[in-house]
Amino acid sequence: MKSLLFVPADNERKLAKAVACGADALAFDLEDSVLPARKALARQMLVDYLKTYAGSSEVWIRVNDLASGETLADLAAVIGSGPVGIVLPKIFGPECLERVSHYLDMAEIAAGRPLGSTAILAVCTETPAAVLRMGELLKKPIPRLRGMLWGGEDLSSAMGAGDPRAEDGRWRPVYEHARSQCLLACHALGVEALDTVYVDFRNPDGCRANSQAARYDGFTGKIAIHPDQVPIINAAFTPAEEEIAFAQRVIAAFDSGAGAVSLDGKMLDIPHLKAARRLLAAAGR
Repeated sequence: MKSLLFVPADNERKLAKAVACGADALAFDLEDSVLPARKALARQMLVDYLKTYAGSSEVWIRVNDLASGETLADLAAVIGSGPVGIVLPKIFGPECLERVSHYLDMAEIAAGRPLGSTAILAVCTETPAAVLRMGELLKKPIPRLRGMLWGGEDLSSAMGAGDPRAEDGRWRPVYEHARSQCLLACHALGVEALDTVYVDFRNPDGCRANSQAARYDGFTGKIAIHPDQVPIINAAFTPAEEEIAFAQRVIAAFDSGAGAVSLDGKMLDIPHLKAARRLLAAAGR
């Protein structure tokens, strides 16, 4: 999943525009972009919209967090529409994933959906507890968990802190730590690692550089908040032809069966071979 675009579920114009954006996945939002008084309306609008949805993007739905009291109503309303999964915000630890997994069991049975068919993307850095307890996720694997994403603004708000970014746009240390924890936990669990949004949607060059840095760091995809960001993110997370060509040369260099080889004046060993194979797999080669 290279790109995941968030779309407010109660905005007809944005719902209509999202279908042709080219994102790998769409996350229809029932949470932060919907005012409390419009939650029920947003659910009904989304259910009606999905009845005729014919786009190629995977359908995900960001439900409201467990503390809101809206999660069960969200799941009861939308699981019958057959989304690929839900985005679960503001978790505190593995118990949140376990609880929602049980809720999904009931919602799938009630809707006549296959048991276990709805995946979870967890937003794993929006509370201080979630960041501090990230390692606990490794001790209690959740079969439904397909990936995790992170964000700085909700964590900053939870701590009563200021702007999570410094004046030059870089994350302040606490949020860089949260980002790293999310990335490491995802790879330890073998799930998708999605980088947070680039908020300046009118700055394509900044989005491109930010996306390329995220891929370089090991993220497998990125969140978009505007359709114009989608092609930029998709391109950044797609290996370039020169990368593919070099990876093929690396693999060819190991055809002799040696554990260490020389290529272009540099010594390469097995980790380089594994990296080349991963890149080719990501490129579909």
